[in-house]
Amino acid sequence: MGLDRRAFLVGALAAGTGAAIGLGAAAPASARALGTQDWMAGLGDATALQRMTIPGTHDSGARKGGLYVACQNTSIAQQLDSGIRFLDVRCRVTGGSFAIHHGSFFQDLMFGDVLVACWNFLAAHPSETVLMRVKQEYSGDSDATFRAVFDDYLDNRGWRPLFRIADTLPTLGQTRGKVVLLADNGGLPGLRYGDGNVFDIQDDYNAEPFAKRGKIENHFRRAVQQPGKLFVNYASTSAYMPPRWNSDRLNPQVHGFVDGGEMAGRTGLGIVPMDFPNTRGGLVASLIRHN
Repeated sequence: MGLDRRAFLVGALAAGTGAAIGLGAAAPASARALGTQDWMAGLGDATALQRMTIPGTHDSGARKGGLYVACQNTSIAQQLDSGIRFLDVRCRVTGGSFAIHHGSFFQDLMFGDVLVACWNFLAAHPSETVLMRVKQEYSGDSDATFRAVFDDYLDNRGWRPLFRIADTLPTLGQTRGKVVLLADNGGLPGLRYGDGNVFDIQDDYNAEPFAKRGKIENHFRRAVQQPGKLFVNYASTSAYMPPRWNSDRLNPQVHGFVDGGEMAGRTGLGIVPMDFPNTRGGLVASLIRHN
């Protein structure tokens, strides 16, 4: 992205709300202050997803179950509004549907609820896209059964138009207004999450926060130094302490690093799934500015 466009995004996100400045809502992106709801409008259609910096949430639906289970304290809709564009969705097969779980803990949320939140958000903000990792959780059903339930959502419940399902990475323009499926189950169609030809993933969820900090920073460096793959850099850990306590230590360190001199002017830092990103003011906006 050119310096003029990057400077525009920086200034736009500093405004923080996405409201137009002295202009009607129909003003073009280049004349509006883009906020966390429509930040992708500032990027060209030809932008490759693997050259972007995409804030995300780890275990996106995990809000219940107590201190050692909860990874978020905002809803899917609130996450999307805040600038999050990667969702980590964990599904248990139950009664022919997907229930959202973190381990054995049902999150009082169904897959349909997640899809409604995405549909409503993308309908209101068609410049955006959402990357969604779909993984089987707390369920021993076969890949074929998991696929059959997923297909039921697509074809019998009407959700196919929401998704962009293909085995290659699209450009941003090809997927605006859609959910890109990252299939973390052998039965699912689409782009295979974790395929080493496409992804470079750092997800050491057992690393103590001090050690995890080094892994996170090194993965950012790899994304900058060896572009090409879709980097996924989990800034979360469950080692020794509850996710919230670890995020209170890690999120400020991640924020300081991406705002620091080493990453200044760098783009394409990859997907950054986090626990409780909203508890660190400005963290999501700082990541967005690396586009």
